[in-house]
Amino acid sequence: MADPELEAIRQRRMQELMAQRGGGTGNHQNPEQQKVQEDAKREAEEQRQMMLTQLLTSEARGRLARIALVKPEKARGVEDVIIRAAQMGQITEKVSEERLISLLKQINTQTNKETKVTIKRRQSILDDD
Repeated sequence: MADPELEAIRQRRMQELMAQRGGGTGNHQNPEQQKVQEDAKREAEEQRQMMLTQLLTSEARGRLARIALVKPEKARGVEDVIIRAAQMGQITEKVSEERLISLLKQINTQTNKETKVTIKRRQSILDDD
């Protein structure tokens, strides 16, 4: 696949993150550097979308787009899993909507958060116990 391209994108992203952390709270970059960073981000996102277009069927892309509207972080995670699997050679054909659904179910079971609600009632002076 586009392994060297993706590695170059990752390297640029790491450099951007390091530059942001190195700058700390004083984020005083000149406009030219900001433009270069924005262009790199845009290019990386375009590469990512091209890879997803090659890896997903149109129905699966539509479902993933609907998921992204509701839970963008979950959609991004699923995209990451699909791209990683393709790079490792685990995906040999386009991912169908059914396979995407099964992948989503797997991810949901792994990241299932159990919510617990505890109700504490205030004690009133007038309460008789």
